[in-house]
Amino acid sequence: MDLISDQGLRVDGRRAGELRRIRCKLGVYDQPDGSAYLEQGHTKVLAAVYGPHQIRGSRTKALQDSVVINCQYSMATFSTGERKKRPRGDRRSTEMTMLLKQAVSAVIKAELYPRSQIDVFLEVLQADGGNYCACVNAATLALIDAGIPLREYVVACTASLANGKVPLVDISHLEETMGGPNLTVAALPLSGQIAVMEMSQRFHIDHLEEVTQLALQGCRDIYKILDKAVKEHLLETGDFFPQLESN
Repeated sequence: MDLISDQGLRVDGRRAGELRRIRCKLGVYDQPDGSAYLEQGHTKVLAAVYGPHQIRGSRTKALQDSVVINCQYSMATFSTGERKKRPRGDRRSTEMTMLLKQAVSAVIKAELYPRSQIDVFLEVLQADGGNYCACVNAATLALIDAGIPLREYVVACTASLANGKVPLVDISHLEETMGGPNLTVAALPLSGQIAVMEMSQRFHIDHLEEVTQLALQGCRDIYKILDKAVKEHLLETGDFFPQLESN
């Protein structure tokens, strides 16, 4: 099927460079040190952060000059049309956990918490494409809510090619399954550094640069949305007081 019409519109009505609607909220739970809820299109994710705290279990994994970052990714059994028998522990969940750890490790100031541990838990409540990206974005908000010092935001976005030639940003599940190769990028939008890059298939060299730049632009656009949500949350909770200009 054609993923983009003659009028330049995608199946869900978006244009090629348009993000899905993003809704997010910080501090949704009281028990964790930090938490966040994020909707990216119809993909819905909960994130919870515990720590920094003492190493749990064997003390042999403690690092003398850094913090141990523990990530866990899981999908609710009702998150897709087909019931999942195992919400976590399968091969894909293990891979996603490793990629999430790689993304958050790129921004956490680990040297500030030697011999400590930070736990980051991600739960996908509804899956409609871009699960990894939604988890990275939710984890960033939860880490900020927990007061964990970050070098900057880490934000993730996907991009793909429709009909083999039209670049698309923020891919839905239908576009993932019916479209061409998908590119997933987790980046630090302020510095332009890339923390994670993953391709579902090979891209032709003529299209790779264009698709990569579109994904990075998507990361910058999502950063603005997340940053606005953080500032609104701080104003609501009274933790942020803008400096008054002196007359």
